Amino acid sequence: MPKPNIQVDDLVREMSDTEHETYKIVTAAIKAQAVTQAAQAAAKTSAQKKLAALGLTAAEIAAL
Repeated sequence: MPKPNIQVDDLVREMSDTEHETYKIVTAAIKAQAVTQAAQAAAKTSAQKKLAALGLTAAEIAAL
C-alpha cells in the first residue's frame, strides 16, 4: 500500500517513513478517542433514562 501524499507549501510529495508512522499513530489515537466519546455519550443517555424511569424530573436529572 503506498503512503499518502502530503502537501508542504506548493510541493506535494509522498510522506516519509517517519511522517507516515506518525500519521498512523495520530489517526489511531483520534479513532480511539471517538470510540471513547461515543461510549461515554451512550452511558450518559442510559443513566438519564434509568433516572427518569425512577421518577426523577428532567430538572433533577440535569442537576446531577
